[in-house]
Amino acid sequence: MRQKKIVNIRLTNNLKEKLLLWAQQFEEVVWLDSNAHCEKYGNYNAILAVDAFTAIKTDSFQAFQKLEEYQKTAKDWIFGYLTYDVKNDVEKLSSKNFDALHFPDVFFFQPKKLFLFSDQKVEIHYLNLVSDELETDWETILQTSVIKKKQRKQAVKIHIRTTKDSYFKKVKKLKEHIQLGDIYEANFCQEFFSEAVAINPLQTYHHLNAISQPPFAVFLKNNKHFAMCASPERYLKKEGTKIVSQPIKGTAKRSDSFKEDSSIKKQLKEDPKERSENIMIVDLVRNDLSRFALKNSVKVEELCAVYSFKQVHQLISTVSCKVAITESPVQVLKNTFPMGSMTGAPKISAMQIIEALEDAKRGLYSGTIGYFTPTGDFDFNVVIRTILYNQATNYLSFSVGGAITAASIIENEYQECLLKAKAMREVLEGS
Repeated sequence: MRQKKIVNIRLTNNLKEKLLLWAQQFEEVVWLDSNAHCEKYGNYNAILAVDAFTAIKTDSFQAFQKLEEYQKTAKDWIFGYLTYDVKNDVEKLSSKNFDALHFPDVFFFQPKKLFLFSDQKVEIHYLNLVSDELETDWETILQTSVIKKKQRKQAVKIHIRTTKDSYFKKVKKLKEHIQLGDIYEANFCQEFFSEAVAINPLQTYHHLNAISQPPFAVFLKNNKHFAMCASPERYLKKEGTKIVSQPIKGTAKRSDSFKEDSSIKKQLKEDPKERSENIMIVDLVRNDLSRFALKNSVKVEELCAVYSFKQVHQLISTVSCKVAITESPVQVLKNTFPMGSMTGAPKISAMQIIEALEDAKRGLYSGTIGYFTPTGDFDFNVVIRTILYNQATNYLSFSVGGAITAASIIENEYQECLLKAKAMREVLEGS
């Protein structure tokens, strides 16, 4: 049981900084921020969950079964993630590529302390065993000083695991698979990394979020593992009996010139290759949802709509369905995991081929971070545009990828990867 307090307050940037500074005392932190994007399916402006009462950390073996048992037992808010490699629990697959981050495949926790921010108020939910700390904590948060000390930031040296020549050879191989009919689209990813590097994860998150301001931003801390996420993409949301997926496929740069930016946006909207990529994944999502959807309930609510963010324009589609009230929320995730926008189609063949060609284990990249409510509703993002950091080993990583189709021009795909990496490089290299 939880004690609940409602406070009328506006969520300013200053308050966000106070909350996150206060949260650093805990080993488990999840901060979700919509950055004031007024999107149709949003419930909260931001959420802060801290301090595990119970938790689950496991590898991919029987991951969904373990998660379902945990979710049903907790019957409470739980926050956490599934790495991409949980695919190995869904299909007969494996993940043997290089991994220096060593994140657990699955991590969820039941927070003792929870803050749910709406337009002009916050709902504070504390478990009864810490309810006597609620008032003191809130006063402490409001009084937290956010005076920024001027610190000389040392630029992080970024390395690319897949050389440009190797990237060209691997994408050429992917296109051969497409020509043979093994697949018709695949999301191919490459890792950027730095070793023996010490960063301030919270400072890094604030910088990344400030220059990106996406609707599904996350700061996640699990002891020494950190995710600083500037994702523009929702993977899957459940509200009552409605399921919503919003895959992204199609990317174009922004311009400072209004006229040029409008032209780029129009070109993206009409680009046959980018639309084709998006429509292929929409078909895959429709197929995934049809596994559990009520008859005739799968609908494409929006197809290839252009959404503009600070760094890029994106083509986003919205697919929804209805499910039986008895449908297990964890099984809904299992039946759609991993998300089609990060795999390709057909999904299993694409996962097998990209696993053989990629040089690094994806881990949390192209997995998902989000939460379950006490009633079994959930909301999860796609982990892209994300810096991952193991503070124990001082290893830092971020990955980017793009959809490869028969129409792909390899040089253009490579440049798109560099565009997607731009914000993370700017934050880390100081460029």
